[in-house]
Amino acid sequence: MATNPNSKGKKLDKEQEREKKRKALDEATKQNTAKKESSKKQKSVKEEKASKKGRRRVLPIWLRIILVLLFSAVALVLGLMVGYGVIGEGNPTDALEMDTWKHIWNFVTKTE
Repeated sequence: MATNPNSKGKKLDKEQEREKKRKALDEATKQNTAKKESSKKQKSVKEEKASKKGRRRVLPIWLRIILVLLFSAVALVLGLMVGYGVIGEGNPTDALEMDTWKHIWNFVTKTE
């Protein structure tokens, strides 16, 4: 058993020994967590430096936006032509004429 320096050689009881061990354990874990935190900080600094390099994009963002809009317009036109020509059994190029859309608008709003 360990002795208490304040009690001049008297033996420590079990509770005092446990408390002493707990304190030592707490100090050791605090030191370990401090080491881990400092290593994490070092890693994060390295990661920040690596991420600042950036990456080279094949297509710039503005070009991607234009391409998405363009492909959407092409898909709309193709869908109109397929819907009017194949499903509606009409001439596919008639779907692109203004007279057709005026007729559809009048039919929807019931003006005729």
